[in-house]
Amino acid sequence: MINSQKTINEFMNQRTLAIVGVSRNKDKFGNMIYRDLKKAGYKVFAINPQADMVEGDRCYAGLGALPEKVGGVMLIIPPTKTVPVIEEAARLGINYIWLQQGAESPEAELRCRELGLEVVSGECVYMYLKPVESIHKVHRFLRRLFGKLPK
Repeated sequence: MINSQKTINEFMNQRTLAIVGVSRNKDKFGNMIYRDLKKAGYKVFAINPQADMVEGDRCYAGLGALPEKVGGVMLIIPPTKTVPVIEEAARLGINYIWLQQGAESPEAELRCRELGLEVVSGECVYMYLKPVESIHKVHRFLRRLFGKLPK
């Protein structure tokens, strides 16, 4: 799949997001993203059916349990678990999906297209979360230099 900078920008402009794949373990990648999006001013909701609280916030069992509609859903879960979440997002009228590196799969990408959803697949959100910090700034520079950033 080829990601477009337009879709990435549109996703990042959604100020209310659900993060599917947070954990009780604060050191997990989903929790890092959750904290950093929150710190950047996003309103974020944690999704994990096995947790009641994450990072001191209420955690929800699924998208349908959220107290309000979100603009986008970021998936940080195994690829084999993404399609049901994508289908739930579509049923709820959520149009933006981000399949974080490691969550992407041809099946998930195809299902997003079939449902008419805007999808970013296999990109690291840290490359686009402003301000771009630390090692991600170097990665972004190198990807730009070698023509690997989405256009």
